[in-house]
Amino acid sequence: MEVAVEQHLDFFVMKYGYVGVFFSLALGVIGLPIPDEVLMTYTGYAVSRGVLQMPFAVLSAFLGAAAGITVSYLIASKWGLPLLLKVGPYLHLNPKKIESTQKLFAKYGTFLLIVGYFLPGVRHITAYLAGMSGMKYRVFAVFAYTGAFLWSITFLLLGRALEKEWFKVTVYVRHYGLTFLLIGGAIAIAWYLLMKYRQSLKT
Repeated sequence: MEVAVEQHLDFFVMKYGYVGVFFSLALGVIGLPIPDEVLMTYTGYAVSRGVLQMPFAVLSAFLGAAAGITVSYLIASKWGLPLLLKVGPYLHLNPKKIESTQKLFAKYGTFLLIVGYFLPGVRHITAYLAGMSGMKYRVFAVFAYTGAFLWSITFLLLGRALEKEWFKVTVYVRHYGLTFLLIGGAIAIAWYLLMKYRQSLKT
């Protein structure tokens, strides 16, 4: 199975390159059933082989994730919860998942926009909730795009480090998902405190 997946991804990356990574992640973040972490990890493996270049891989992954989450935010800003409940089942987002993420978003808000990327299923909903809550785009963009960058580079670096063992990332995510979340959270908190400190220096 791993060999078959690798062959498909190798064909995909060789044929579509950075453009394929961009559109796959954009559609995946919106909610289509695309294995985002697997694709990014394999892209990192392609970087280790010299097939792709790391700066362009990071850029295409970040822009794809950012584009997907922005589209989700804009859709929710205009049509809101009724549309999400209606189309959710087609995007593998059931009412229970939506409700639980709503509670998380109400409690953690902007913070969830960053660390939510590291939680499969949650990252597909946070942008919709941000749009429905009336969050200003400027605030949304700062946190959501920071999360997109951290998430993208994390899995690209994992793929480059694991090389031929890149497929094991699916096992690591399954068993150490909380660890990834805590690491992402720690980075997000450090970044937030740095921004607050820089802002205080300006005042």
